[in-house]
Amino acid sequence: MMGWTYATLVQAIKDYTEYNETTFNSNINTFIKNAEERLLYAVDLQVFRKNVTGACSAGNKYLAVPSDFLSPFSLSVTSSGSTAFLMIKDVEYLQEYNPTGAQGVPKYYAFFDIHNLLLAPIPTASYPVELHYYYRPESIVTAGTSWLGDNAEQALLYGSLVEAYTFMKGESDLLQFYNSRFLESLNRLMNFGEGREETDAYRDGLIRVKAN
Repeated sequence: MMGWTYATLVQAIKDYTEYNETTFNSNINTFIKNAEERLLYAVDLQVFRKNVTGACSAGNKYLAVPSDFLSPFSLSVTSSGSTAFLMIKDVEYLQEYNPTGAQGVPKYYAFFDIHNLLLAPIPTASYPVELHYYYRPESIVTAGTSWLGDNAEQALLYGSLVEAYTFMKGESDLLQFYNSRFLESLNRLMNFGEGREETDAYRDGLIRVKAN
């Protein structure tokens, strides 16, 4: 398989389901995006991580996150030439830790909302920060191509088919088959994300998968 473009994936969904009805067709983009969402939350892939640098603002307990931010991986702050990684905590912990709004070099951070992280103590200066985070890649629906379309073809296809066949209220045995194929391809993708992306064959040896 050479990978999916948006157009070839849409056609494959129609071919597999043998369905070409107006309402169904108008929801194909939703089927694909739902499948992408499932994969994004299920698999930890380095390709979905980014690094950005910036600075916090003196007297401001909030740190704005990028528009494609999904969840934090790490956050560091530099003060007097020394860089330290902040510990992630719940918002409630930060509120209890710093009830008076004391200022200093931040030690903790929390996910406050989809636009901001919360820092404690509140920065006393505009300290340089580096955020390593999981991001939401552009969907194949809008980009035309994607990493998932090129490298996780079966997972994206069968995930989309599960969504499509659920919408159709299709036969349970075929839906179960599509779901089992999706889970098989998802497991392979997880093995890749948790194994091959995190190891060096020269130092760690080849990855060995236990036979079923």
